[in-house]
Amino acid sequence: MSDVTAKPAAPLDEVMLAMDVVDTLRHRQDLATRELAGVSREQQLIDKLRDIYHQQGIEVPDHILKEGVAALHESRFVYDPPKPGFGTSMARLYVGRERWGKPVGAALVAVLVLSVGYLGLWQPYQRGQAENARIELSEGVPARLDALYGTVFDETKVQKAVLQAEALRTRGKTFAAEGNSVAAERAMADLIALRDQLRQEYTLRVINRADVRSGFWTIPEVNTAATNYYIVVEALDVDGNELELPILNEENGQTEVVATWGVRVPESVYDSVAADRRDDGIIQNNEIGRKSNGFLDVEYSVPVLGGAVTQW
Repeated sequence: MSDVTAKPAAPLDEVMLAMDVVDTLRHRQDLATRELAGVSREQQLIDKLRDIYHQQGIEVPDHILKEGVAALHESRFVYDPPKPGFGTSMARLYVGRERWGKPVGAALVAVLVLSVGYLGLWQPYQRGQAENARIELSEGVPARLDALYGTVFDETKVQKAVLQAEALRTRGKTFAAEGNSVAAERAMADLIALRDQLRQEYTLRVINRADVRSGFWTIPEVNTAATNYYIVVEALDVDGNELELPILNEENGQTEVVATWGVRVPESVYDSVAADRRDDGIIQNNEIGRKSNGFLDVEYSVPVLGGAVTQW
C-alpha cells in the first residue's frame, strides 16, 4: 500500500460554513482588508469573526474560521466571469439554445426548403421555359408561317393575296430570328386573318328595314363644295347570318368591326336606291356585291367609289 494517501474531503457542513465565513468577510470587506493587511493580525480577525457568529448564536470552530480567511485570501468561492472572446460567445450561445434554437432551426428549414425549391425546381423550370421559347421562335414559328403561307397560296384566286402572305411570312421569320416573339406572333396573326378573309363568303345587301336609313349624304369638312353619297349595307353569309367585319372609316382613318356601314357610291346609284325604296317601301335590287371564297375583296354589281364610313 502507498504511504501517500489522499486528503479526505471535508464534510459538506464544514464547506458550507467556510463559504458562509467568506461571504461574511466579503460583506465586511472593509474589515477584511484592514485585518489582512498584516498576517500577524489573522488571529485578531478570527477572534472578531468568532464574536460575530457568537452574536448570531452560531458556534464556528476555529479551523473553519481559518479556512474561510484563507479561502478569501485565495479568492476561493468567488466567481470570476470569463473574459469576452469567441469561446465565451459560443458557450453563451450553447447555453441559450433553448431560447433561440427553435426559431433559428425553423428559419434554417425554411431557407433549405426555399433553396431546394429555387435551385431544384424553379430554376430548371425557368431554363426549360426559356429553352421552349427559343425552340418555338427558331423552329415552331417559322414552320407555322410556312404552313399558313402554303394554305394561302393553295386557296387564293388572286395574286394580291400571295404577295401579302409572302410579305407577312418574311416579316414574321425576321422577327423570330431576332428573338422578337411579340412581333413574330403579330405577323402570324395577320397571316391567319388573311387566310380567314380568303375563306369568307357573303353577300353585301342594302339595309331594307323601316327603322334604319338605307342611305345618306354628307358634306366633307375638307371640301365643303362636294357632297358624298352613301348607301348603308350589311353582310350576310351563305346561311343568311349577319356578319361583323373590319371596316376602315375614311373620315377618321380608324378600322372598326361593325355589322352595318356606309359604302360611298356615285349620286346616280344613291338616287336609284332611293327611288327603289320610295316605289313601294321595299328595295328589290338590294344586293350590290358578293364576296367569294378565294378572293380578298367584294365584287360589286354597282359602281362604288372605294370609301366607307362606320358612323353617321
